[in-house]
Formats: sequence, C-alpha cells, structure tokens
Amino acid sequence: MEKKKRILTGDRTTGKLHLGHYVGSLSNRVRLQDEYDSFILLADIQALTTHFENPDLIRGSIYDVAIDNLSVGLDPEKITLVQQSQITAIAELTEIYSLLVTVNTLRHNPTIKSEAAAYGYNDLTIGFLGYPVSQTADITFCGAHLVPVGEDQRPHLELARKIVRRFNDLYGETLTEPEILLSDCPRLAGLDGNAKMGKSLGNAIYLSDDAATVEQKVRSAVTDPGRITAKDPGNPDICVVNRYHGVFNKAEHEEICASCRAGTIGCVACKKRLAAALNGMLDPIRERRAYYENHLDEVRQIIQAGSDKANREGNETMRRVKDAMRLSL
Repeated sequence: MEKKKRILTGDRTTGKLHLGHYVGSLSNRVRLQDEYDSFILLADIQALTTHFENPDLIRGSIYDVAIDNLSVGLDPEKITLVQQSQITAIAELTEIYSLLVTVNTLRHNPTIKSEAAAYGYNDLTIGFLGYPVSQTADITFCGAHLVPVGEDQRPHLELARKIVRRFNDLYGETLTEPEILLSDCPRLAGLDGNAKMGKSLGNAIYLSDDAATVEQKVRSAVTDPGRITAKDPGNPDICVVNRYHGVFNKAEHEEICASCRAGTIGCVACKKRLAAALNGMLDPIRERRAYYENHLDEVRQIIQAGSDKANREGNETMRRVKDAMRLSL
C-alpha cells in the first residue's frame, strides 16, 4: 500500500476557535483526514510570541483548541494531535534554521510586518520576528509534504521552502521540502462587518457558543444600512448576514437574496433563519464538545500520545540532521 503523504497544520493556543477557523481550516482538516497523514499542532510556543505575559491563557487554551478540533469531527485514531512545546526537535531545528536566514529577510516578511502593525509592536522580540523560522521547524520535524495555508501565510511558507533548500544545498538532501496547499476556503467576515473575524476583535461566533448566545450575536450583526423598514428593498451584496447565509445556509441563500431585494423579508426574519441554520450545524459539534469536556483525561491522553509519536518522528529527523551537519559523535 502506498504511504500517505503527510500534512502539518495547527492553531495558536490563544483562546477557543470560532466560525472563521471552521470555514478557513477546520472543515478542510476533517475532509482531508482520510486522504492524508495529518499532524495537528497545538502551537503553544508560537502563542507565547504575543501572549508570553499570560501563561494561564495558554494553558487553558491547549485543551480548548484540542477540544475544538476533536469536536468538529477530527478522529484521534486518524490524526496526530501534537503539543508544540513538548517536541524537542522543534526547538533544536529552530536554532539551526536561525543560522540560515538573515534578520533583514525576516523584517521584510509582509506577514510579519502586518501582524506587528496589528499588535502595535514597534520593537520586535526575537521570538516574534523569528516566527517563520519556528514555523519551518514545525513543518520539517515530521517531514510534512504539504501545508494548508491561506494566501496571507504564503510568505511564511515560501521562506520555509527557501530555508529547507538552503539546508539541503549545504549539507545534502536531508529534509523534505514542503509544498503549499493553498486553501480555497473563503475568509469569514466579522459580525461587525470587519473583513476578518478575530478573537481579539469581539466580532466572532465561537464553536463553543450555546444556541442562545449564537442567536444574540446574530441579532447584533450589521446588515444593509440603507434599509429603514422591513419592506424596503435591500442589497444583500453588502450585508454580512447574507454572506453568512451563503456559507452556512446554501439551500436557502438564493431565495433569501431574492426576498431581500424585493423587500419581502426583513432583517429580523433573515437573522432568525441564519441563527437556526448555524445552530443546526453547531448542535453535533456541541454534543461532541460536551463529551470531551467531561472526559478531560481522555483529551490529555490524546495529546500525550500524539506528542510521543511526534517526538519519535522528531528524534529521527534530528539524527539525520546531525549526521548531515557532522554533529553526531
């Protein structure tokens, strides 16, 4: 039997995951778990690059993010859930790769520049600036062939590929050069109309939200500002609620658009239908979440077993790396 190609993906452990994560990556992971050998990283070290002063958040989020991944339908018998900080090879490779990339290259990385601006950072820590180097270590410690990313993460992956080629040119063909698996999933706008749904923006529906919370949040979502009454013709093209219908309520989307333009459905009724669709999708996720929240020891065992497997993979990678660099005794 032909060996499956390996995927490396994951999430920073800075809080529970939301619908933006589900649309952008989680649903894709579920779809790919039968086709690929999937390593899912709980990126707690990378979370510290922006939240190092809040270790309690990181600690709780390790379990929250693990449960979110399991709740959407990822099967622990098919995927490998890995706690980043437990993998010694990642730390070793990060140090080695830092010798192969210049500070100027990192400073000019467009993703680093935009993220620094978003956090208001003027004076960058080495950890924050070196995020793409650490990410390269994440990808290569287990020999991942493919990395699913959005367009905004492409610069990181292009740099990772350059680092791997540089290493292989210097020391011989040792590391697997990863391919970019560009996501075609849409970016989900925030409830407030912001182009991005984000944990820090207060505009997200979380996978862990109960039905009443979802209904309340949907009621607060922005719609066509030009509609004064329910009978006024609306423009669904500029309505956040309509965009959500297009993603989560495809069966009714076309009819809702036509009714909005004709002024035969008001925003309140439209929002009620969206909330119903979202809660229908989230109900089985909530059911699985409730199970794992009541079996935290099982979650810990899943993370530990995955991290143990990852360490075995990483140790073998480091053996080859040290042999290639003439560091082995």
